Amino acid sequence: MSDRSVLLGVSANSSMSKGILQICLAMLIIPAIDVCAKTLGRSFDPLQVTFFRFFMQICLLLPLVIYNRLWTIPPGTLAIQCMRGITLVIATFCFFWAIQHLPLAEAIAIFFVQPLILTGLSVLILGETIRMRRIFAIIFGLIGAMMVLQPSFVIFGWPALLPLVSAVSMAFYMIFTSRISSVAHPFQMQFVVGLVAVIALGIVMILGQFADIPGTGFLSTDSRHIKWIVGMGIASTIGHMFIVFSTQNAPASVLAPFQYVEIVTAALFGYLFFNDTPADTTFVGTFIIIASGVYLFHRERVVARQMAKEDS
Repeated sequence: MSDRSVLLGVSANSSMSKGILQICLAMLIIPAIDVCAKTLGRSFDPLQVTFFRFFMQICLLLPLVIYNRLWTIPPGTLAIQCMRGITLVIATFCFFWAIQHLPLAEAIAIFFVQPLILTGLSVLILGETIRMRRIFAIIFGLIGAMMVLQPSFVIFGWPALLPLVSAVSMAFYMIFTSRISSVAHPFQMQFVVGLVAVIALGIVMILGQFADIPGTGFLSTDSRHIKWIVGMGIASTIGHMFIVFSTQNAPASVLAPFQYVEIVTAALFGYLFFNDTPADTTFVGTFIIIASGVYLFHRERVVARQMAKEDS
């Protein structure tokens, strides 16, 4: 084996490990967004809560964009960056709407069809290769997620469809992110997402207010709401930055199963903030999720080593 092949293998392993760590960090942070949104939903409609989330994101990122002179968008990426914004708006709005009707744990459980959708789209759109072991790892991870969070379409009716729509939109968001993460700066990508979202939501809310459509328009805020709005903005900005970083270091289909890490934080936050007590199956389901992720990570390392040997 040549020294160059060894270095390439080590570099690939290091990059993939970094991407997996970054997606895990993102999934530990993102449930904080949902806690803030569910709390704000007691006073505001989901559309305005979604507007708050993206408005805070552009406020936090604007200084970084100016400091790094990131106002020039790479050629050929503007349309995809705008589509990232639209898909994330749809995913966020549907999920914020869902958690006003469903417990946080139940909504996230339904949303967790997203890694399976993402893996399928990664093959169809990005042309990534998916191995049978990876498919089984994802399926077992999904089974574990269902055991932990126990969704029920029968109990909650039509609102249970909202996390499903959110999951599909989020999968496309991840695909678009993977397409341009190597050419566009992460700060710029998240700023453009926020800007597109604020413009789109602002237009809908203004037109809705003039047309007297329920759930649109702006309600005034007070000091009780500010901390939740700021917290939601910080969590969403940091969490989604880690998602962008992760797609720069590992393929989307590899990252998909590690999104189940969100279950741990979601279950904990649901209990602490909304008194959602986990069922007895939580421990079994969590073990399955962790075991699936660890096994997948191990298999990717083995495959990377085998590829390095073949190249030597």
